[in-house]
Amino acid sequence: MINKKIVVGISHGDINGIGYEVIIKCLYDAKINEICIPIVYGSSKVASYHRKALNIENFSFNLIRNARDANPKRANIINCTNEEVKVEPGKSTLEGGKAAFDALQRAVSDLQKGEIDVLVTAPINKQNIQSKNFNFVGHTEYLQQKFESEQILMFMVSESLRIGVVTGHIPLSKVPEHIKSKKILQKLRIMNSSLLEDFGISGPKIAVLALNPHSGDGGLIGNEEINEIIPAIKMARDEKIMALGPYSADGFFGSGNFTKFDAILAMYHDQGLIPFKALTFEDGINFTAGLPIVRTSPAHGTAYDIADKNIASPNSFRKAIYLACDIFKKRAEYKQLSSNPLEISITK
Repeated sequence: MINKKIVVGISHGDINGIGYEVIIKCLYDAKINEICIPIVYGSSKVASYHRKALNIENFSFNLIRNARDANPKRANIINCTNEEVKVEPGKSTLEGGKAAFDALQRAVSDLQKGEIDVLVTAPINKQNIQSKNFNFVGHTEYLQQKFESEQILMFMVSESLRIGVVTGHIPLSKVPEHIKSKKILQKLRIMNSSLLEDFGISGPKIAVLALNPHSGDGGLIGNEEINEIIPAIKMARDEKIMALGPYSADGFFGSGNFTKFDAILAMYHDQGLIPFKALTFEDGINFTAGLPIVRTSPAHGTAYDIADKNIASPNSFRKAIYLACDIFKKRAEYKQLSSNPLEISITK
């Protein structure tokens, strides 16, 4: 059982987006310090700029040099960037990209060393962060390499919906060639294990979506269901994974059938994320399942169009912090119970 406060590392993301706005709005509420010790990896100067833009007077960060010096009753910050970095709200800049990477790199280093327990990432701009040190399409792929995870799952989570994807950040034109039984089975294994270990769900029930309209109509509109998806579902069932489908995505969500499952495996990015964000945009969380560490992020992006306008909702970011803490505890409980099989009593 985890009794100590969880140390939450927060990478500040793109300094010209809404990252600091939602971070400050979350950490302004002192209740957050009752469940965790937050440490922002970023810039005290940039944080001060955004705090003034939000017109928040009675809040400040506790500046520390390393995670071990964190004040358990304060919102802490570690400087990771050049003090002279320029803030240009609503703009994509090379400086903003470098500042985002510098913070992420330091936070990941501390996570690897065990100086923080979990990582919550504020949104980055996937273009301006590109460099010789960051040649990835997003946080997910970067973390996969840093923690040497063979297989991972982008898992979008809310209180009412959990959706994972077989293919992530790839062009739509390349999706069909990646829809293979082996890959689908791998994702189902990760999803099933995550539901058990990270969410404490016993006997999870997973819906698998089809790739083609009407599930291919028996091969009239595509053969991926017959050749790849159905065989993967059968193999999963042989491994005692309760996977059902394939379901045609439009009818599945339109009928409300999604409420009957613990999680859903979509075939590609937009097939899963469009319904997820339409139904749970302000409360949605992006969780990377399959990593040896816990990483979450809000479901939204940098939102340059509303940067520094004091209208961004902190709900998704707040829930990302809470979920990271919950999963950290669930994993510890599962590990403890697994070492004592007679005590296992995991319920939904």
